Amino acid sequence: MGGSAVSAIPPDELARLTDDIVGALKTVYDPEIPADIYELGLIYKIDIEDDRTVRIDMTLTAPGCPVAGEMPGWVQNAVGAVEGVSDVEVNMVFDPPWTPDRMSEEAQIAVGWY
Repeated sequence: MGGSAVSAIPPDELARLTDDIVGALKTVYDPEIPADIYELGLIYKIDIEDDRTVRIDMTLTAPGCPVAGEMPGWVQNAVGAVEGVSDVEVNMVFDPPWTPDRMSEEAQIAVGWY
């Protein structure tokens, strides 16, 4: 995350926001794999704008996933509930495509792929 741009949000608040956003993302589970979308590596990018709009780039384990249309709403609801977040924009991307390599070790163990 980040770059050289300095955020208008104080660093300690930015850190808390980031932690809370990650925590919120961990409450959203992939319906086909018993692990949350963060541990699965489905979240490609989290940007927190100066106006506290959160932009999230995410993907799905399978583009034809039956809940593909619902997932962004789940993510918006979860992240939108984080204190200090003004707005949430979820962008669905399929490039690069998701692979199991993106999963955390924790998720691989949960799924029994380890």
